Amino acid sequence: MTNDQTTATDRPEPPFAADETPMLTAWLEFHRATLARKCEGLTADQLRLRSVPPSSLSLLGLVRHMAEVERYWFRIILLGEEAGSDGLYWTAQHPDGDFDLVDTADAEADFAVWQGQIAAARAACEGLSPETVGKRPREGREVTLRWILVHMIEEYARHNGHADLLRELVDGVTGE
Repeated sequence: MTNDQTTATDRPEPPFAADETPMLTAWLEFHRATLARKCEGLTADQLRLRSVPPSSLSLLGLVRHMAEVERYWFRIILLGEEAGSDGLYWTAQHPDGDFDLVDTADAEADFAVWQGQIAAARAACEGLSPETVGKRPREGREVTLRWILVHMIEEYARHNGHADLLRELVDGVTGE
C-alpha cells in the first residue's frame, strides 16, 4: 500500500437503502474489508509491531482476535458447534494469546485462518432470518442472528479504529 491510498482489497460500499439483513451484512463486509486494507502491503514484522507498552496490541493480533470472534459468534453461538477448551490462539494459560503470542506467529497462516473463519461465518448465515436464535445461549440468554450481526459490526468498527492508529505507527498511512 502506498501513501496515496492505492489498495488491492476491494471494499464494498454499503447501500443507503436496503432490507435489514442485506444492510447489516453489507456493513459487516465493509468492516471486514477495512481491517484487511489496514494490513495490506505490510511485512510480517510490521504486522507484529506493538503500539505502546503495556499494550500488546498489533495489527496481526487484531486479525487473530477477529478470527476468534468470527468463530465464537457464528460457529459456536449461532450454530452450536463445540468450543473445546482452547480457542484458535488462546489457551487457559494464555487467555490473550491472540494478542500476546504474535512474536513468532506465521502472519500468512493467521490471515488464512481469519479468512477461513469469515467464510464459515458467511456460510452459517445463509438462508437465516435475523430472528434466528443461536443454538447456544450466551450467559444463559438467547442470542439472535440480528444481535450477532450488530455486535460484529461494532466489534470490527472498534478494532478498525485501533488498526488506524497502528497502521499510522507502522508507516504513516492514514485514512479509510
